[in-house]
Amino acid sequence: MTTTANLGFPRIGRDRELKWALEKHWRGELDAAGLADVAARLRATHWQLQRSKGIEHIPSGDFSYYDQVLDTAVTLGAVPERFGAPFDLAGSDSDALGSYFTMARGGNGVPALELTKWLDTNYHYLVPELAADQAFRYSSKATAAQVREALALGIATRPVVIGPLTFLRLAKRTDGGDTIELLDAILPAYTDWLTDLVASGATEIQLDEPALVLDLSPAEIDGYRAAYARLRDAVPAAKLTLATYFGGLGDNLELAVGLPVDVLHVDLVRDRDQLDAVVAAAPASLGLSLGVVDGRNVWRTDLTAVYERLLPVVREAGSERVQLAPSCSLLHLPVDLASETGDDAELASWLAFATQRLDEVALLAGALNGDADALAGLAESTAVLAARRTSPRVLQPAVQERLAAITPDWSRRAAAYPQRAVVQHARLGLPLLPSTTIGSFPQTAEVRRLRAAHRRGEVDAEAYRAGLEEFTVACIRKQEELGVDVLVHGEFERTDMVEHFGLKLDGFTTTSHGWVQSYGSRCVKPPVLFGDVARPEPMTADWARFAAAQTDRPMKGMLTGPITILQWSFVRDDQPESATARQVALALRDEVVDLEAAGLPIVQVDEPALREGLPLRRRDWAAYLDWATEAFRLSVSGVRNDTQIHTHMCYAEFGDVMDAIIALDADVISMEASRSGGEVVAELAEAGYPNEVGPGVWDIHSPRVPSADEVDTLLDASLAVLPAERLWVNPDCGLKTRGWPEVEASLAELVAGAARARARLVAQA
Repeated sequence: MTTTANLGFPRIGRDRELKWALEKHWRGELDAAGLADVAARLRATHWQLQRSKGIEHIPSGDFSYYDQVLDTAVTLGAVPERFGAPFDLAGSDSDALGSYFTMARGGNGVPALELTKWLDTNYHYLVPELAADQAFRYSSKATAAQVREALALGIATRPVVIGPLTFLRLAKRTDGGDTIELLDAILPAYTDWLTDLVASGATEIQLDEPALVLDLSPAEIDGYRAAYARLRDAVPAAKLTLATYFGGLGDNLELAVGLPVDVLHVDLVRDRDQLDAVVAAAPASLGLSLGVVDGRNVWRTDLTAVYERLLPVVREAGSERVQLAPSCSLLHLPVDLASETGDDAELASWLAFATQRLDEVALLAGALNGDADALAGLAESTAVLAARRTSPRVLQPAVQERLAAITPDWSRRAAAYPQRAVVQHARLGLPLLPSTTIGSFPQTAEVRRLRAAHRRGEVDAEAYRAGLEEFTVACIRKQEELGVDVLVHGEFERTDMVEHFGLKLDGFTTTSHGWVQSYGSRCVKPPVLFGDVARPEPMTADWARFAAAQTDRPMKGMLTGPITILQWSFVRDDQPESATARQVALALRDEVVDLEAAGLPIVQVDEPALREGLPLRRRDWAAYLDWATEAFRLSVSGVRNDTQIHTHMCYAEFGDVMDAIIALDADVISMEASRSGGEVVAELAEAGYPNEVGPGVWDIHSPRVPSADEVDTLLDASLAVLPAERLWVNPDCGLKTRGWPEVEASLAELVAGAARARARLVAQA
């Protein structure tokens, strides 16, 4: 019989229970034991839900208080000295939790670990810091405790472990060396971990190795063979599942099927065409877990097409060898479509969230096993997909016509940066090292209460507008008092930097409860991009015009770029993303021109997701970067030379896309720099970046005020490689999630740091 499996489930809870519990804990309103109780209830709920849906291989160890890569580092004792000794997260020890959250968020003068993106997703992970002589030891027993916890509920689970090669691939060595050199050192801790899982009652273990869909070095290929031989020997009686996802195995297929594991999971959503090659290459003794429903997007699966594709495979391979599963962990999806409160029944019928993915897996397995009810259930999927394909909501001829009319001139500024810079500097009249922020300011409890009251109908549109104007004016005055040179309006009218535009553009819809974890307690609600994109009316110009009228200082208009809107939405799957990107770019182009007409001298179009969208295989990079950079330029190139275009990027490995960053031709780019110690500035300088740069000198994801020494050190490092005339001073990212006291203190230090640096430059002249 074909069986069912799941690789991971969202941990935030249907009503974001984990988010609220974490934030209460951080405020001191919920102790460690209370937080552990919330976590245990969520785990039990999710295990029981999966069992009730007919999932046979249920994951454990997929729960995390903050991030699964951080958990892996803690489990292996890879705790940098500044955070103290290794600790155990099993149970509810307050000191252990305190150390854990300090690693994630910083505190008490201790900077957090670096934060970056989990492969090509919008999920952020904490980058493990490893020394050249790193000592590993099995330190945290939390995964084993969860195995026992589930067994106490009568549920046998398959614990999830990030495999050693992927862990090392995602980590960084503090001396700049190659982390693969630490493989021999880390394996004893891994074997102890797996041995404890088996001793705790696990009969099968899932080892996640998404690195197998990447380009591998010879050392990594040899490392896989050596590592998995040792892991197999450590737990000879356990059934090992090797999980690969986010792409096809490609030239790593022979390696993967040759490893001593019992089941190989492959992603047939990201690479549908690899199925035949996998079946042909896999030995008869190797079980196959087929990821056939999408763990990263929300469109219902064409179950009939999948059934027809799988039926001959199951017959050839033998149903006892086959498991059906989502393509990857369901972490990247909202929890349950049933939570939605909207009245758009047609659009809802096209969607599937994490809970519905479980239903799809179970239905497909039933159909392949010959269940008559399941076979009949495939027809509903077919009918819904046919309705979506023919819906008049999806295609707009006017959008298609405008897309066809694009010429190369649309994506080029009228003059090159050196000429633009002269007229922009004359217009703005800014000092050396001008200070600014990235866009958003604190969304305080008062702002959220006003928004909620308006949503409930308790505050009418006029009163809502008046309240937002009051918050905006206060924000502008505070920036003036602090001495910030280029101001922003604070974005109090916006719930989210992508959802805001999803509410205003044709072709998008938004959800009421479609929350997805981004990191820690930070959750986002991606809009759903279902059809051709157009801008029915200006989206931000009214607020920009209002804000600019409140001050004599330069005001920035704030927009989200086309690639980030795509990456942070659930994007349509019925046309190439390059075409969708150009549609979004054209809508933004109109908005940029409107902001210029409103008198704003600066427009910032953020693209933090440019690197995130980079394909996982290097051979595919050039094609993606060509259309991605073109989409950005298309969105910003309709303005005059004296209008300064900014962009912002954060929390990614930008060295991989330096040529593309240069090709964007933004006048100013602000970038996250503090957690990496300003590494990105040196990379920009080495790449010959010709325009202006604002390295972030304040880590806004850490609840601490940067010291004067930190600000000065980062600014001095930037000045050592780039001329002062091309440097700005700013935070790492937007300030939406921070509180006003730390914002005021941090911005004061940021502005003072710019002044100190200017004084040093004058003294050196």
